[in-house]
Amino acid sequence: MPPRLTIVGSINLDLVARAERLPREGETVTDATFSRLPGGKGANQAVAIGRLGYPVSMVAKVGDDEFGRRLRQGLADAGVNVAAVGTAKATASGVALISVDAQGQNSITVVPGANGKVLPRDLDKALPTLRSAGMILAQLEIPMETVEYLSEIAERYQVPLMLDPAPARPIARDVLRRVTYLTPNETEASTLCGTAFGDLTPKNAGEYADKLLKSRAGNVIIKMGGRGAFVASAEGTRTMVPSFKVSVVDSTAAGDAFNGGLAVALMRRMGLVEAVRFASAVGGVSVTRAGAQTAMPTSREVNRLLKAGARGALNGQVSGRRKKPQPEPELALR
Repeated sequence: MPPRLTIVGSINLDLVARAERLPREGETVTDATFSRLPGGKGANQAVAIGRLGYPVSMVAKVGDDEFGRRLRQGLADAGVNVAAVGTAKATASGVALISVDAQGQNSITVVPGANGKVLPRDLDKALPTLRSAGMILAQLEIPMETVEYLSEIAERYQVPLMLDPAPARPIARDVLRRVTYLTPNETEASTLCGTAFGDLTPKNAGEYADKLLKSRAGNVIIKMGGRGAFVASAEGTRTMVPSFKVSVVDSTAAGDAFNGGLAVALMRRMGLVEAVRFASAVGGVSVTRAGAQTAMPTSREVNRLLKAGARGALNGQVSGRRKKPQPEPELALR
């Protein structure tokens, strides 16, 4: 049996309102529909992996409420090992308030709840699961002190660490140097690089990736939604992997689907660029239907999209000597 992937992260109940458009500041939008769905970045990534047929465990906490019991059972039903999913006594489960427009774009507000109770001592309790993992995946919807301690455990036991730095916030340099795969989206990459949101484009994504690689993260994959994903490694890989042409229904958890797919592809010994293309297909299928965990695809669905082809061929890999770097803003690191 292949080594398990292990997720350390959040579990939420998603409260989703769908309307023709997202409200402007101070505006009320009516005629929306409402649904309650399982979510949380950590749980989403775990379900994405389980749906792809790869063994996965989760280290997390749910609340001492009916939501928590349902969320844990939903993970188990998706094939996730929940032995290390604890219950935070006298605490509500995490909740995400999500608004989605007719084009599938969303805005999200998260209430941490039990996710804020995932502490370093919980990682000590789950140490056998962590040290035996083929890879550990983490996000930033649990306390930063826990993420920092997790990075130390990954380094100590030489387990590759994939960090999805979401939601966007500064990260300690000591944490980033322990990360094997750093997977920010445009907002998160801009935050880490200390630049304004909107300045990052496919043309200058390499500059952002170079800044992040200077933090000594092993590999950087910048997720750019419908524009594709930029891949950079310390060995010199620099390439843009295009997205797949799909009809977007809901982009919620597309990045989580991507990360789950990337981890599975890497564990199946795909090369980095090939693995990113596979991950892009996982994310591509996920946005064609509503919800977070409910949208995660099977391997058969992903392979169907891969066969259909991307918008264009992969750009050629660029390596070798690069221009001398110019003075640049400091990374927003602690």
